[in-house]
Amino acid sequence: MKSQQYHPRVRIVKEELLSDNWYILNKVTFEFEKNNGQWETQSREVYDRGNGATILLYNRHKQTVVLTRQFRMPTYRNGNETGMLIETCAGLLDKETPEEGILRETEEETGYRINRVQKVGEAYMSPGSVTEILHFYVAEYSEDMTTGGGGGLEEEQENIEVMELPFAQVLNMVESGEIRDAKTIMLLQYAQIQGLLKVKSKPLHILIAGPYRSGTNDDHVLIEKNVNYMNEIALQVYEAGHMPVLGEWYALPLIATAGSTALGDETFNRIFHPSSIRLLDCCNAVLRVGGPSQGADEMVRVAKEKGLLIYERLDELPLV
Repeated sequence: MKSQQYHPRVRIVKEELLSDNWYILNKVTFEFEKNNGQWETQSREVYDRGNGATILLYNRHKQTVVLTRQFRMPTYRNGNETGMLIETCAGLLDKETPEEGILRETEEETGYRINRVQKVGEAYMSPGSVTEILHFYVAEYSEDMTTGGGGGLEEEQENIEVMELPFAQVLNMVESGEIRDAKTIMLLQYAQIQGLLKVKSKPLHILIAGPYRSGTNDDHVLIEKNVNYMNEIALQVYEAGHMPVLGEWYALPLIATAGSTALGDETFNRIFHPSSIRLLDCCNAVLRVGGPSQGADEMVRVAKEKGLLIYERLDELPLV
């Protein structure tokens, strides 16, 4: 849990430790300023079990997702006859970033070693009593990513069944109530809304991001080679049914018209990368190609912030 933040309408009066047998349960007494300016004393039990991450693994070509099933005692005590719950892979973070944590949990629980995830959000799952923030991810999986059977760690008493199910079936399981786990429902609905599991999709407007000047020492022949390579990739993207674009297609004519006289001069720098950043607002996705490039990596970073799809190989593109 993050360090205590100060808010002028909240005064912590006292904290009492009720239990630290598994995680930390405190009784917090505090004063809260109401809208009418009066202060009111309240007490709440606060359970701190750290933060967590969850992920939906999906395969577009098979139209399947990977879920887990395991026994959950709290649900058994509250209406779940068997105590078994179908869920997306998830786990608590262990002094690591959310992305590091979900990569570890994915391999431990499902047996898939994925190399790239996409964060789609985060949420407080039970804000009335639990401090936990859950980080949500999606990632594509394939059979060549399998490293084992999964099932969790024996020393943590995890007995996890790995389930590969058709996407259409799991949506019906949500509707019927067979799937009742909140994080799982949220990620399945995200996949449905975003069309992640559609084999056929509408054409995407895809920015091709690769090296332009990087590694060339501003040699015009090498720069031209980089551009030709990206143009060739763009043609393949077009033939796959999508609409490609290079930032260079917009930036270079503008730079020349604006009077730039040399690579990296003030006019060049004012237009080259900023125009590509602006172009991202008109794109659905980014395809990162070629070798090292700070500029291309910046395009990917900004695209992630904007919630765009990120691809690293042509065969990852959805079929049209």
